[in-house]
Amino acid sequence: MSDIAILGIPMDLGAGRRGVDMGPSALRLAKLESTLADIGHRVADLGNVEVPVPEALARSGDLRFVETIADTCRRAFETLAALPATTVPVSLGGDHSVSMGTVAGAAARGGRTGVVWVDAHADLNTPETSPSLNIHGMPLAHLLGRGHAGLLEIWGGGAVVRPEDVVFIGLRALDDGEQRLVRELGLKAFTMKDVDCRGIASIAAEALEHLAQVDRVHLSFDADALEPDLAPGVGTPVPGGLSYREAHLLMELFADAGVVESVDLVEVNPFLDEKNRTARIMVEMAASLLGKRIL
Repeated sequence: MSDIAILGIPMDLGAGRRGVDMGPSALRLAKLESTLADIGHRVADLGNVEVPVPEALARSGDLRFVETIADTCRRAFETLAALPATTVPVSLGGDHSVSMGTVAGAAARGGRTGVVWVDAHADLNTPETSPSLNIHGMPLAHLLGRGHAGLLEIWGGGAVVRPEDVVFIGLRALDDGEQRLVRELGLKAFTMKDVDCRGIASIAAEALEHLAQVDRVHLSFDADALEPDLAPGVGTPVPGGLSYREAHLLMELFADAGVVESVDLVEVNPFLDEKNRTARIMVEMAASLLGKRIL
């Protein structure tokens, strides 16, 4: 079993709706720490990266809160980069912009890092292509080295991951600029049409084969990858997502492969949820990913 470090990043500055700043509390309330400990892991909760609330910040320019988002992600990056190489960080969002800090922090610990992005959205916008200018729709573009200079400076500039080391699973809502970038960079993308046609087991096997060349895998799980009837506590729901068993099987197959060394659980919005159901399901997904077995 592993040493696991939980880090909360209670930030909703990159989202268009308030509420995901409560995500880390909801996931903790759903017994994340004890669930992982019951599997046999040694779990330490590092607390939260401190994040100011929007009301305390001045709004300047079209890209809202960009300086504070960069500063928050930088502190998450520094915290995770300093962890021992054998520790598995489980980072709790917050909106998906936190992954600029978490993926960069995981990659800074050494080795070529692959990213599995389980999400309804590609999060590949830049300030030039984004219809909303919400930064939670931009983290992966920046991790690939494209976008706002202030956000790229979170880790010192340049790309954190290579295009050939990215896999999307569960896509079903992309903007025009994101579609163009997927094609331009040749990114490995499995849409929900692929899931329907091929089945999640086949997709998991191909994703793992595609990432066979990397040294470590970071899995970033956005709650809106799931079917909204299953996980209602999200700010950007898209019908037609992963079912309960599809998502569990995906996590179980990655667990069997033993390649995932860092995890994000993001975009849980308790304000929009039903009795913390979405957080509980995300904790179950984390448990399957980190080794919980039926037998």
